Amino acid sequence: MYEGDVLAGNWRRPGKGTIPQVPAEPDLVVEDADSGFCGAVVACDKEAVTLEDRFGRRRLFPLAPAAFLLEGRPVTLVRPSAVAPAAPRRSASGSIAVEGLRARVARESRIYVEGVHDAALVEKIWGHDLRVEGVVVEYLEGVDDLPAIVAEFGPEPGRRLGVLVDHLVPGSKESRIAAQITSPHVLVVGHPFVDVWQAVKPSVLRIPAWPDVPRGVPWKEGVIAALGWRCDPPEAWRRILGAVSTYSDLEPELLGRVEELIDFVTEAP
Repeated sequence: MYEGDVLAGNWRRPGKGTIPQVPAEPDLVVEDADSGFCGAVVACDKEAVTLEDRFGRRRLFPLAPAAFLLEGRPVTLVRPSAVAPAAPRRSASGSIAVEGLRARVARESRIYVEGVHDAALVEKIWGHDLRVEGVVVEYLEGVDDLPAIVAEFGPEPGRRLGVLVDHLVPGSKESRIAAQITSPHVLVVGHPFVDVWQAVKPSVLRIPAWPDVPRGVPWKEGVIAALGWRCDPPEAWRRILGAVSTYSDLEPELLGRVEELIDFVTEAP
């Protein structure tokens, strides 16, 4: 069964070589060196191990030094280390991820954002959460027609609308438009950034800060020129979005507003 006599020469004597320690993991097959009983590990505590042979018979053996044979070689079985429970996986937004997620049927409630870049950023960070909740995000291509869009949507209890607006600061055009929305089933919130690009922390892109762009200069093109990037706005956005992986890459002024909108549209009527 083995090459030579594994018990010959008193292999337990000092100086015969180091006997390896092997964790007594479940289903590990070993042989008791003294009795020849061979079986799989089915239980182990700090003092003994239980083996079960192929006939279903079980025997208890002490965890003595060099008391077992593993593939014909002497070993010392030891109690396996306790394995800490795995921490729950987190989504990009920091919420606990739902394993084996099947997206639920979409709610009637919606979240509207200004443009395709806003929608892409929300999807990258909150996409998992939105599928769990069954919330669809759509983009508006600007907010100039927001009152008409809200009226067409027809908000009511159980059919809420959340709107994320860029550059929603006192005195701005956006703030005047948002003030026209009075339905209790619509929540309009915004961030202070000229464009959602600025919601990405400069450190993520390894730049000291987002540059100031003079009035009259298209903002995206002005940023690209100031940073010395040799690309057009679509390519610049791919570069920015590609650098984002979790909520910690975004400014809190955006994080809080998106979380607020998700809570609003998923709140029970």
